[in-house]
Amino acid sequence: MKDKKESVKDDDDDQCSGLWLAPNPSKRWGEIFFLCYTPFWLTLCLGIVVPFKLYENFTELEYLLLGLISALPSVLVPMLFPGKADRHLDWRCRYWVKATLWIMIFSYVGNYFWTHYFFKVLGASYTFPSWRMNDIPHTTFLLAHVCFLFYHVTSNIILRRVRNFVAGWPDKLQWIAQVACILVFSYFIAFLETFAIANFPYYEFVDRRSMYTVGSLFYAIYFFVSFPMFMRIDEKPGDPWDLSRVAIDSLGAAMLVTIILDLWRIFLGPIVPIPETKQCLQTGLPWFPGHANEVR
Repeated sequence: MKDKKESVKDDDDDQCSGLWLAPNPSKRWGEIFFLCYTPFWLTLCLGIVVPFKLYENFTELEYLLLGLISALPSVLVPMLFPGKADRHLDWRCRYWVKATLWIMIFSYVGNYFWTHYFFKVLGASYTFPSWRMNDIPHTTFLLAHVCFLFYHVTSNIILRRVRNFVAGWPDKLQWIAQVACILVFSYFIAFLETFAIANFPYYEFVDRRSMYTVGSLFYAIYFFVSFPMFMRIDEKPGDPWDLSRVAIDSLGAAMLVTIILDLWRIFLGPIVPIPETKQCLQTGLPWFPGHANEVR
């Protein structure tokens, strides 16, 4: 009788976890790993470097090392110590590899291209010493990678729970519930990040209040597109993704975000007037005003 009760309890626990976690064992392990890894880099950056103002003594090298220390273990740990679900799989079939590739491409495009929309539309600027590419600090490429891994894995878990919760609803209501979940969580994440780094003085905005409200909506556009697309990786049983499909999907998501951001730039413009002294010295993208004059 006791064994039967324990068996029922185990079944209930598995069913409950199945509402949140992926049915694919490799994907389940990968999502749990990325969640468990998050406190490491988050504590390092927002629990040590920022509150103790260690950045005041940072040079380009220290900022780069901070990014490397935050990002590299997210690749090295699952590579050197694969989970039980991954040990029998070829490395190309492991979920953490696919997730890392998708986010690597998406966050690279986000930094290289979309950060210039933050400069031109939101009035943002980086003023800390850093080695840069296209006027974007290398450190931000690295930190964005682990940030986006955390955001997207969390979105997977929440969206999966919502899908399971509304599974018995009419199809139209299911669609509305999932869209609402994506929109709300995207804006929440965008606002939370903006608010969380408020104590770092070298990421500046012309109008911080406008950035918290309208700017967070602009930033949330990234996730309106990426959250539902990222979740599709290895989500359906019997439909494993190869790395080329992962890369193409990420590039497609990045292109769609670029189009939407540029439509905002063209038709809505900056959220606040941006003084000349606050504008980025480089136009960064060839389709931005001023680039043609700069290259002549």
